[in-house]
Amino acid sequence: MGDTKGFMKFGRSLPNKEAAQERIKHFEEFVKTEEDIHSTTQAARCMDCGVPFCHSSCPLGNLIPEFNDAVYKKNWKKAYETLISTNNFPEFTGRICPAPCEASCVLGINNDAVAIEYIEKSVIEKAFENNWVQPRVPIKRTNKKVAVVGSGPAGLAVADQLNQKGHTVTVFEKNDRIGGLLRYGIPDFKLGKNVVQRRINILEEEGIEFLSNQNIGVDVSATQLTQNYDAVVLCGGSETPRDLKIEGRDFKGVYFAMEFLSQNNKRVAGDIVTAEDVIEVKDKNVVVIGGGDTGSDCIGTSNRLGAKSIVQIELLSKPPTSRTADNPWPLWPMTLKTSSSHEEGCERQWAINTQRFISEDGKKLSGIETVEVKWEKNVNGKFEMTPIAGTQKVIPCDLVFIAAGFVHPLKDGVLNELKVSLTERGNVATEAYKTTVEKVFCAGDMRRGQSLVVWAIAEGRECAEEVHSFLQKK
Repeated sequence: MGDTKGFMKFGRSLPNKEAAQERIKHFEEFVKTEEDIHSTTQAARCMDCGVPFCHSSCPLGNLIPEFNDAVYKKNWKKAYETLISTNNFPEFTGRICPAPCEASCVLGINNDAVAIEYIEKSVIEKAFENNWVQPRVPIKRTNKKVAVVGSGPAGLAVADQLNQKGHTVTVFEKNDRIGGLLRYGIPDFKLGKNVVQRRINILEEEGIEFLSNQNIGVDVSATQLTQNYDAVVLCGGSETPRDLKIEGRDFKGVYFAMEFLSQNNKRVAGDIVTAEDVIEVKDKNVVVIGGGDTGSDCIGTSNRLGAKSIVQIELLSKPPTSRTADNPWPLWPMTLKTSSSHEEGCERQWAINTQRFISEDGKKLSGIETVEVKWEKNVNGKFEMTPIAGTQKVIPCDLVFIAAGFVHPLKDGVLNELKVSLTERGNVATEAYKTTVEKVFCAGDMRRGQSLVVWAIAEGRECAEEVHSFLQKK
């Protein structure tokens, strides 16, 4: 490394953010751009550790010490070329990845980890600033056609990789705009849609065709794709949300998180929201059920829409602030996470189970009844939840957003029509990304289950190699 003692000279530092009371007034990104010296100083903290555990913890296998060294030496173009050799869309992962690489950074054993995600974002934005990111139009085409169903991170990665191999790629998206989860699931204040569109424009210039409002298996026959294309890749994501099938679930005011987030993203984009049930948050008391990233996104969005109060409840116990003995480095730290949305204001409660939804008039939500729980290991060593007697209470609220994760992809539509085999969990069954249907492949959350954007990109890249090998043999 350029400065083998950099980690001793400099502490971890992230870019400044707009003050919480100001950023909740808009939906734009609020992380400020720092001078180059800030990134180069942070890159200097990357140790000459010998065995970079960050490599194996990154699903993409990013060459992290290499691009850190290039940034330290102010060779930004080399850093960019190193980064894109493994990552198709560092502008996405540099903003919304939980950075498993940082969790396994060797420096993190007894110090603060290197700010890898921040450096990654700095590199790709420097590349766009200097016009190094240019369309790479394949010189030669193979005359093989590939249909990609779904334009989320997995679908975009598959399309990008196969297009660069010279195959002709068409991406089908059921929504109005391209981007899938990136477009409709992640709020603009975390990932500006201009960033998403910037990349899509480049992919279009490189020759990829994008078709929106094409719901395969519903509006468009999936069988036609298998007949008209040499290969079909399913990248529809995991869209069936985990529900709370308890008393009062049908009361007006109880929504899945993605219903809320998708609707608001459309509003921010200037699209006309045609949903019969428009979700109005201003001056409402909101409860978010679920303590993950999606729940956090609901908090940030509700604050920006003027919610009167926000309570987030989590079924699991409150995590510790530091690693415990059974959670050593380099495992993912099971510690308390405080997101930027939490900083903007909300009440957080842990070890809370929702028992039923309450309505004063039998139609509209007025509150939820909860009970505190304790988690203990049973004789088999597994944790079991036990309600604590006498801890029942009612949280008054006008809206509830269920952010309890996703269980499997939607089965109605393309999966049912093609009759692909599913796993016990309801995901698409594959072998080397091949489904049980001839020339049909699958990647991303539709195959592996709910996961991270960085895993979706990694799966897309790997799946593309299998598709390319199949097309070569064909």
